[in-house]
Amino acid sequence: MTAQSVRVGIVGAGLMGRELAAAIGRWSALQNHPVAPELVGVCDTSPEALRWFDRIVSVTHKTTDYRHLLEDDTIDVLYLAVPHHLHEGLYLDAIAAGKDFLGEKPFGIDLAAAERIVAAIDDAGVFARCSSEMPFFPGAQLAYETLAAGALGDVVEVQHDFLHSSDLDRSKPINWKRQARYCGAIGVMGDLGMHVAHLPLRLDWRPARVYAQLSDLVTERPDPQTGEPVPCDTIDNATLHCDAGFPLTLRTHRIAPGHMNTWRITATGMDGGVSFSTAQPKTVHRFAVRGGRQVWERLEVGSQSAFPTITGPIFEFGFADAILQMWASYLAERVGALGPRFGCATPREALDAHRLFDAALRSGQTHRAEPV
Repeated sequence: MTAQSVRVGIVGAGLMGRELAAAIGRWSALQNHPVAPELVGVCDTSPEALRWFDRIVSVTHKTTDYRHLLEDDTIDVLYLAVPHHLHEGLYLDAIAAGKDFLGEKPFGIDLAAAERIVAAIDDAGVFARCSSEMPFFPGAQLAYETLAAGALGDVVEVQHDFLHSSDLDRSKPINWKRQARYCGAIGVMGDLGMHVAHLPLRLDWRPARVYAQLSDLVTERPDPQTGEPVPCDTIDNATLHCDAGFPLTLRTHRIAPGHMNTWRITATGMDGGVSFSTAQPKTVHRFAVRGGRQVWERLEVGSQSAFPTITGPIFEFGFADAILQMWASYLAERVGALGPRFGCATPREALDAHRLFDAALRSGQTHRAEPV
């Protein structure tokens, strides 16, 4: 099978742009993938950020103006990885230019922006998806397959979390993710929320109401230049108690003592249960009743995810592997070769996540459950 060549450009040369460059550099680790991507162009307003890409031989076009990439007819796909307040303008320009893209969450700084972005995608017919890499862990895939197969029977309860401790240090200098004018009033939900909305929405678990507990725990942080305290006016932790026909609790916390970057889900039903955490990346726990006994069994899932790689199944899977798998999914789906595999978050799912976050903001103000 001859892989289809795809030329890729990146807008936003920060951490995630570099992760994509590394993923494309490891593309040969995938077994028989239908697409062969090549990174050819990068845009960032920072010359220093652009210099990092000097090490990538295939990158022949570095620019501080993203319009240069939009106007380049040789670029097939864009990765749009910029702060939330820039999403709407950039995404709409990319759509108008007819560019397919994978966009960073949350597809706009607020619900209204997300509505305009998704409407434009629908009108233009470009192939767009929203970044959400954590469900591509093999254990997460097994958990999803268990849930999608209806193995739980009547669902009793689901708890789904994405937990960081990145803001536990009060002396950490402020950045754009800690300022509402850049990341939006939804705060941590815009940064981490898609990670816990992706699976529930794909399973058609759509909350009717939400009661939200929203916490702004650190109200000032040092300015990175002067060291003087400046307002830190974003939600640090969000816990959403959702009515999805059963209790569905979604937690996105930047201040979660004891966690570095933990994505986890535990779901129980009348006929079974499943639990997975990236803190134990090779292990999935499944629940069943056997012979009148309640049993939690432990399964070792190894490193293989939706798209097989040269890595043996006994090894651990990590964040960089999840990025590779997400992009493998995106590019395969774009050429109609995804098949039954798990797909990236759709624009419609990104919009539905925004509706949930908007209802959570209202709940935080009224201290009541609000309709989604």
